[in-house]
Formats: sequence, structure tokens, C-alpha cells
Amino acid sequence: MRDDSIRLGQFLKLANLIESGSDAKPLLADGQVSVNGEVETRRGRQLVAGDVVALAGQAARVASGETEIDVPW
Repeated sequence: MRDDSIRLGQFLKLANLIESGSDAKPLLADGQVSVNGEVETRRGRQLVAGDVVALAGQAARVASGETEIDVPW
């Protein structure tokens, strides 16, 4: 993450939780994505360092710099 925040749809792709950006919309609409333990339906939600995004038993933490850190789920 180069800026202070990143959009959820972008992060899902960068963290390899989805294969393409178009995959985000139906997953979010179905309530399959959570941020910090709460279901999130907005693809444009702004994430900041420390937020944890989970999908299908996998999770990733938003980190400063360019690297995402996998979190055991």
C-alpha cells in the first residue's frame, strides 16, 4: 500500500484473495467478505494499515509499504 488507504476491491486483488477485480462485486453482494470481523458489501470501502480482510477461510492484513501479510484464519 503506497498511500494512506486502499479500496477493498483493489486490496482483494492485490492480496490474491480473488483472481480479477470483477470477482469482487458478487462476493461482496453475497456477504462473503469481512473487514475486521464484520461483513462488508462496499467494494469502495477505504482500508487502512492494520485492517484484516477475510474471504473463504483466507485472510490478509493491510500493511504499510507494498506488502500484504497473510493472517492465519
